[in-house]
Amino acid sequence: MTVDTKETTRRIERAAEILSRVSAEVGRAVVGQRTMMDRLLVGLLTGGHVLLEGVPGLAKTLAVRSLADTLALKFRRIQFTPDLLPADLTGTLIYNPRDGSFSAKRGPVFAHLVLADEINRAPAKVQAALLEAMQEKQVTLGDDSHVLEEPFLVLATQNPIEQEGTYPLPEAQSDRFMLKVKIGYPDRNEEKEILRRAGLGVLPALTPQVSRDEVLETRQALAGVYVDDKLQEYVLDLVTATRRPGDYGLAIDTLVAYGASPRATLFLVRGAQALAVLDGRPYVLPEDIKAIAPDVLRHRIHVSYEAEAEGVDGEEIARRILERVRVP
Repeated sequence: MTVDTKETTRRIERAAEILSRVSAEVGRAVVGQRTMMDRLLVGLLTGGHVLLEGVPGLAKTLAVRSLADTLALKFRRIQFTPDLLPADLTGTLIYNPRDGSFSAKRGPVFAHLVLADEINRAPAKVQAALLEAMQEKQVTLGDDSHVLEEPFLVLATQNPIEQEGTYPLPEAQSDRFMLKVKIGYPDRNEEKEILRRAGLGVLPALTPQVSRDEVLETRQALAGVYVDDKLQEYVLDLVTATRRPGDYGLAIDTLVAYGASPRATLFLVRGAQALAVLDGRPYVLPEDIKAIAPDVLRHRIHVSYEAEAEGVDGEEIARRILERVRVP
């Protein structure tokens, strides 16, 4: 084993140790929901934004707040409402009558971790105000652009069952989220533990376990995770199958309006690398790609009217593709 390989392995093991501290501390407040927590850590590792979707009461907001409490980073929570304005997110220019100048008043988006709570409760113009920040990692106020300090991560939540008073995310914005994670109900044992902890009356106070420099250190380790050429071809097959399913023996051409963009290809690889880091491995396995694929693809496969009539969504299309495309 070469010196460089040893150093890469050491960095990945160190990153896994840092993230395990975060996971253990968050686990003091959040019962179960391992998949959700792993996906939040994937977002933290890669810098990819995460959209959490689930019915009320599944600890979406609690998980994000607990993650923020565990990190020594600047955190801001924005409650999205129908009367919210773009300036309430990004900030605005303040006029000084003494000298006739304008100064920038920065909004809550200027933070390391931003919780966009119930993001589908605000109209499209407010949702769009996040686009520049999410994609370009900067905010323009007047004539000046202000760079957001790394790490910068938007963690958004939304409720899928309520339609009145909500504004579904446009495809252009949902595509900016690396992952769309669907949150399920806890199992019986987990719910019993929730019931037991509820008797304590108050949640445990979490303490920061990881500094900003350590978060950036884990991101540097990500680049050292090896992705075999056969696995890269597998990723390309998965994404191509969303665009030309007939080439892979899938009779679903009439169900798919638009397939996944190249952004999905990049996020599949980076997400698989992040899962490898969480496991302390310096290489990606096919299982990593299959595990992260539903979260990367479900909001990037746009189905046709025919599919909607049959009750088929992007997640179902992704499931069929994963079953059909050969694993190396």
